[in-house]
Amino acid sequence: MNISPHHLPRFFKAINTELDSNADEIIGLDQAIGDGDHLTNLQRGLKAVQKIEVELSEMNWSDALMKIGMTLMSTMGGASGSLFGSFFLAMSKAAKGKTMDAQHLAAMFDAGVSSVKQRGKADIGEKTMLDSLIPACESLKQDVATNQDLAVTVANLKQAAEKGMLSTEAMVATKGRASFLGERARGHLDAGARTSQLIISVIADEVIHIQNEN
Repeated sequence: MNISPHHLPRFFKAINTELDSNADEIIGLDQAIGDGDHLTNLQRGLKAVQKIEVELSEMNWSDALMKIGMTLMSTMGGASGSLFGSFFLAMSKAAKGKTMDAQHLAAMFDAGVSSVKQRGKADIGEKTMLDSLIPACESLKQDVATNQDLAVTVANLKQAAEKGMLSTEAMVATKGRASFLGERARGHLDAGARTSQLIISVIADEVIHIQNEN
């Protein structure tokens, strides 16, 4: 994989564009069963990271991911800042001294997801961002272990994240504000699962574009 921190500004721009394009949907989902500030918090964190993207692009992966995590924790606030910050900090530790190949990427992603599980005291099936993250992570680990082609790996990753996200519609939440709604939360997609799925999909597409350009 010819992916380096130099590509980070490109990833940030793509994520920002995707979130903006789906803003009305995300806000609607969050207002239905959440606090209504999920997208605002994400955009605040993303804006802060974009301000240091030149600095990040000159770092190694471990240092860049650490800087991203710390920036998100200090700017997003609330549960989202803690969860996203923990995700990147855990990835940073897993990336230390490693090259960005498929095997190490899968291990880094797994470390990040495990950190979110631990920090949020949550798991799959509880109507959270983990319902997108965990299936995507498991799909990536399986395809990397079996040496699947990158295009196949990316397609499976995106499909797993989307399937996981869609599964939240039938769930009753057990975490966050939505947990107080009981059965009334059923029938709504989780906003965190939706944004996580969008971000995963955008990053996966950009990886393919970058590989095709090389």
